[in-house]
Amino acid sequence: MNRSYARSDRISEQIKRELAELIQSELKDPAVGMLTITEVQVTPDLLHAKIYFTSPTNDPLIMQGLERSTGYLRAQLSKRMATRGIPQLHFVYDTSIDEGMKISQLIKDALPPQ
Repeated sequence: MNRSYARSDRISEQIKRELAELIQSELKDPAVGMLTITEVQVTPDLLHAKIYFTSPTNDPLIMQGLERSTGYLRAQLSKRMATRGIPQLHFVYDTSIDEGMKISQLIKDALPPQ
């Protein structure tokens, strides 16, 4: 296994855990309601991280709240993580769950009634 891959994978998992805790317990922005971080992808050079999240309500205000809080979240991550630098955070709404639900509904509608 490539060492750089293993390191970026470990950093991705740590960022995911730390952000979930920060957003739940310390983030005071009312626009950021209930959300779940589904995945974090860190670039091999560790300069950027894509944070995929879902929310029960696909409200654009959540994205705006996360973008406003990026500086605070990076500062808190730097205090919690023992790495030289913290990647730039880029939040992305994860549509995979929504797409999965649509596909399930299409399959259910295609099947004959029981």
